Parts: sequence; structure tokens; C-alpha cells
Amino acid sequence: MELYVVQFLTGLANAASLFLVASGLSLIFGVTRIVNFAHGAFYMIGAYIAYSLTVRWQTPLGFWAALLVSAAAVALVGVFVEILLLRRIYHAPELLQLLATFGLTLIAEDAVRLIWGPEDLVGPRAAGLSGAVSVLGRPVPSYDFVLIALGPVVLALIWLLLHRSRWGLLVRAATQDREMVNALGVNQKWLFTSVFALGVFLAAFGGGLQIPRDAVTHFMDLSIITEVFVIVVIGGLGSIGGAFLAAIVVSQLNAFGILILPGISLVLMFAVMAIVLILRPWGLLGKPVVRSRSAAVPEGGAWRPFGLAGRMTCAIAILAAILLPFFLGNYGISVASEVMIAIIFAISLQFLMSVGGLDSFGHAASLGLGAYGSALCVQYFGISMELALIVGPLTAAAFAVIAGWFCVRLSNVYFAMLTLAYAQILWSIVFQWVDLTGGDNGIVGVWPSEWASSPWAYYWLTAAFAIAVVGALRYLTFSPFGYSLRALRDSPMRSATIGISQRHVQHVAFVVSAFFAGLAGVLFAFQKGSIFPDALGIATSVDGLIMVLLGGFNTISGSVVGAVVYKIVSIWLMSNMDFPRLILGTVIVLLVVLFPQGIVGTSRRVIETWQARRWQFRTLVSARVKNGGAA
Repeated sequence: MELYVVQFLTGLANAASLFLVASGLSLIFGVTRIVNFAHGAFYMIGAYIAYSLTVRWQTPLGFWAALLVSAAAVALVGVFVEILLLRRIYHAPELLQLLATFGLTLIAEDAVRLIWGPEDLVGPRAAGLSGAVSVLGRPVPSYDFVLIALGPVVLALIWLLLHRSRWGLLVRAATQDREMVNALGVNQKWLFTSVFALGVFLAAFGGGLQIPRDAVTHFMDLSIITEVFVIVVIGGLGSIGGAFLAAIVVSQLNAFGILILPGISLVLMFAVMAIVLILRPWGLLGKPVVRSRSAAVPEGGAWRPFGLAGRMTCAIAILAAILLPFFLGNYGISVASEVMIAIIFAISLQFLMSVGGLDSFGHAASLGLGAYGSALCVQYFGISMELALIVGPLTAAAFAVIAGWFCVRLSNVYFAMLTLAYAQILWSIVFQWVDLTGGDNGIVGVWPSEWASSPWAYYWLTAAFAIAVVGALRYLTFSPFGYSLRALRDSPMRSATIGISQRHVQHVAFVVSAFFAGLAGVLFAFQKGSIFPDALGIATSVDGLIMVLLGGFNTISGSVVGAVVYKIVSIWLMSNMDFPRLILGTVIVLLVVLFPQGIVGTSRRVIETWQARRWQFRTLVSARVKNGGAA
């Protein structure tokens, strides 16, 4: 009993810092509607700055002053980020917002390594609170009781600010109807800036609070953002009270899960998140998201099958892909195989998002299922690579049949969050089921058949699959099934009136996309000779999103170009640069702001503009010639 009481108190202490970070994220989303992936980066930067100040101001007053000063400094950084970047993408699709803020996360990770170094930093204990209090004969740190009291105090202060001030009245009004607030003459830009600054302040303050309890590392941003997303979704997007309640629930699940169900402790909070999304998509205390009247629709022209020029270009690209090994060494061929696998993964996601209009933040689940499904069959049943190439995609598709039945009942950001929960549940199972999957040691010894064991042969195998998958998905796009998907994407209500079943058609698209992503996972496992839980991680899903964005979100197969460019550039940066994330993050941010239509979309727009101007010029010249002849 004593142990359970201590665990309960530890969970409450953890809930306080989680609530601070989650309340800031919930507040930002409630007003700006931006899913701010960089929120964890502000948490991390706040912890680093607070560390630098607390080692100098080692007094009780100095410790708390250091936390406040560091949070205020990070809030000022947040103001510049909001003005220079986020104002440009408030009306952009959620995908672009997510990737822009993910780019900021990459920049922040390398920036703190550059300034504070790569080593973990252990800060001082909170001055005057370094002792412990005995609870039922067991010691509990005094600092934990301060955190337990701090959570409700901060909740009360935020409530007073939102309900007893004019600024809070405007914030709550903007949460309900941003356009109406703007129509009443409120300066919406500065309102958004102030909300973002407060949200960042809370995140940075929460990061500083962790110094006496944990080491400060440049990986703490990604570790916290996952939990914070779970809390915000469970509590309700935009609900501060919901964030407080969910922070307690998640913290207690973490605290008692380790004691009672250690084998599935990581699964618990994601399972709760999935259940809440299915039963009450807007969260325990949240409200349905009010869509903006002026929400932008991604631009793009009408999709058409390739003409003669397009088919000739494809033929040349296929021929170049076939002949590529004759111009590369073994390392280059290995990289080319990775590129082909990335093409399959990216275009499977492109089909789901661009054609189906379903933004998935957890597409790595299907890739990982395909990889693990084939690797486990090889390890335990000794099946051949040829059979594994069938088993792996079918495994991913079978799981997608079940998961998709729940996911397609949601839309917009709720669909994205449920797919994220789906991927994280699978990652947790793979990571903790050590007896079956090997845990973080992975599964090794997954090698291709003898005929495909050489780099040349395996490259041609991956290239053949990539060409076939691209062709198959383009065919599906222009089939009756593809037209039904696009109709549901563009006008769900009109599609329903003519008898198109939204859930059925989108469910099939979810399964088809998972099947091809699973194929990419099988090829990836055999190419590497092993598979690890990272294949199902958030980073893998984000890689797919970046490839889709880089090629062009509103294109049919722009992800082919995006996968080629992104994979080559990322491998080169990781191999040749000391701070590759800094460069890659900068490129992602610039791409979102300057070229939101991607390489293919921007190129198409430039060509169409040039053709239109050339036609106008010819028309003008022809008119002048006719006028001259008449004279």
C-alpha cells in the first residue's frame, strides 16, 4: 500500500509539468488551429536556458527567478517564430503546418547541440527543496509536493486570465469563431501572437521545472511531445480543464503501469487515446472543432492521365532507373535501393492523402507491420523471401482492415491523431514484447534469397516493385474507385447524395495504402538485413509526409520526385555534415513558406503560366497582324 501511495504522489508530480506543457499546446490550438509539433522544442530550449541560469543563481529565490526568466526568453523567441513563420501558414492545410513546426524541431535539436554540446546536463537540486518527506515510511522528494501544488495553482491562474479579463474574453471568442472576432474589429494577428507567446511560456516553464528531476538532453523534445499530444487529444483540443484532467490520467497510467502491467505500460496511454477518439473525438471536456469559413483548399489543376510527352518522360525515367547500376558503385547502388523503397512508401501515403483526402500521421505503422510480419515469419518459420513479399503486405493490410474501420469514422485532425495513436500502439507493443520481437534489439538475419543477394540484383528487384506500384496507384486514381475517392475528398455531401459510401470507399483506400506501405517495409527489412522498432516511430511517418510535401501534395505521383530528392539529400547530409538536422529543418521551413506546392506542383504551375503567357503573346501578335493587314 505504501508503494502505491508513493507512486500516486509521483504521478501527480509528473502531471504538473505535463499539464503546463499540454495547456500551452491546447491554448495555441484552440485559437490558431495549428498542430504545433515544435512545442516540445520550446520545452527543451526552456530547460537548457533554465539550466544555464540555475547553476549560477543557486538560491531559493534565484532558482524560481531562473525558471521565469528562461520561460520569458523562450516566449520572446516564440513571438518571432509566430510573426515570421506561423502567420504565413494559419490558413494552410494541417499537413503543411505540422511539417513547418517539425522543421523548427529539427533546427532546435541541432541548435542546442551547437550551443550546449551533445552531452546530457544534470542541473542542481531546487535550492531549499533538496530534502524528502516521509509518507507512510517511504521518502518522497519535497520538490514533488511543490509540483503537486503548482498544477492547480497554474490551472486557477489560467482560468482567471481567460474568464476575468478582456483578453481572455477575446481568446475564448476566437476559439469559437475567429472570423467573427476579426469582423468586430479585433486585431486578430496580435491576439494570435499573445496566445502563442503564453503557450510557449508555459511549455518553457514546464521544461525548467524538470531540471531537479531529470537530465537535460537534446532528445527531450520528442519524448515530451508524444505524451503532450496524447494529453491534449484525451482532454480535448483547446480545453485547459481537459488538459489538466488528462495529464493526471496519463501520469497515473505511466506510474502504475510500470508496477502492475510492465509488459504493456507504454501501450496504455495510446490505447486510452484511441478509445477516447473513437467514442468522443473532441475529447473528454473539449468541443467539436469549428472549421474556418475561409479555410484554404490546396490549389491544383484538374488531374489527367499522361499525354504523349508525359509517357515519354516516364519511359526515359524508367530506362534511367534500369541502367543506373552501370554507373554506380556498391554503396551508390545500396542508396538507390533505399530510394526505390522510399518511393513505394511515399506514393502509398500520397494516394491516401492526395487522392483520398485522408491525412495520416501514422503511416509508419503499415511499413513496420510489413517489415515485422515478414521478419517474424523468416525467423520462426524459415519462409523464403519470395513468400515474405506476400506475407508482409497482407499482414499490414489485415491490420489496416481493423484499424481503418475505426479511423475512417473520423476526419481532419481527428483522423490524423487516431492514425498517430494506431502507430504508437504498435510501436509500444513491438518495443515491449521482447520475447517475440526482440524489443529494441530488433530482429536480425533477415537476408534476401541467393539470386537477389547482390546489390545489383536487389536494386533491380526494388526498382521493379517501385515501377509497378507507381503504375498501379496511378491506374487506381483514374479508375471508378479513384473518381469516387476524389469526389468524397472534394464534396462529401454531394457524393453521399449520389450513393457513394464514404466509409466503405475510404476504408478500402486505407487498406490499399497499407498494403503497398507494407511492401515497402518488407523490402526495407531485407535490404537492411534487420528491423528495429524505429521503423514504426513518429520520425518514419514524418519522413513520408516530407516526401509527399516535397514532391507536391496536390499531385498524383509527385512523391516519386520528393522521395528521390529527400532520400538522397538526407543521406548526404547525415554522412557529410556535423549538424544535418539544422540544415534539413531550415530547408523544410523554407519549402513550406516559399514552395507549398512542392517541386512537381511548382514546376507545373510555372509551365502552365509560361504556356498561358505564350498563348496571350501569340494572340496579341496575330491581332496586330490582322489589324495591319486591314489597314
